[in-house]
Amino acid sequence: MSSVRTRSGPRAAVTAALAAVLALGGGGCAPVDEPTPTPSGDGGNAAQMLGQLTVAQAGSMRGYSREKFPHWRDTGKNCDVRDTVLKRDGESIKLSGCNVVAGRWESVYDGRAFTDPSDVDIDHMVPLANAWRSGADEWDDAKRGNFANDLEQPQLIAVSATSNRAKGDQDPSQWKPANRSYWCQYAENWVTVKHHWRLTVTTAEKAALTEMLEGCTWASKP
Repeated sequence: MSSVRTRSGPRAAVTAALAAVLALGGGGCAPVDEPTPTPSGDGGNAAQMLGQLTVAQAGSMRGYSREKFPHWRDTGKNCDVRDTVLKRDGESIKLSGCNVVAGRWESVYDGRAFTDPSDVDIDHMVPLANAWRSGADEWDDAKRGNFANDLEQPQLIAVSATSNRAKGDQDPSQWKPANRSYWCQYAENWVTVKHHWRLTVTTAEKAALTEMLEGCTWASKP
């Protein structure tokens, strides 16, 4: 994995326990409980992180395949990371054994609500193909798997299948959520993931993110 900041306290314990389950598979029959990833909540910090990212042209797609980003990892008996995110991001969740079979999800990308988990996709905030073009092509499959199953950073989110597929592998200069009220959080989460994983941004991508962050109410805070 990329370099990770040292953590301590309860959050570290949760993260360590989750990492062990993801790596080895769990014996439980319920999706792993994982707190919602906590973004900085500070537009100035996101802008600072954006300024630290390396700007580079998008790399080649040569050699890319989704299989090089192994997901979804097991998190229990018949359970995987997808179930974990569905449980974390939904309300009134119902399980059949270990599988999430019902609940309520509101897609922050387009404001649509669902009660059938088959109508919900788990989006990679930074798409796998985009990551490949911005540095992940140089990683091994284990590190790419860690990226594709990252529950600690704001990398995984339950959204409508239609919005996820409309997004595809596009960056914020090419696609933004229809729900404009989510743009600030979207830009912050995108920057947080790219900064943590030391991925590059294109000139157009950086310009779009800068504009999105500048339009946020907290961007001018000291």
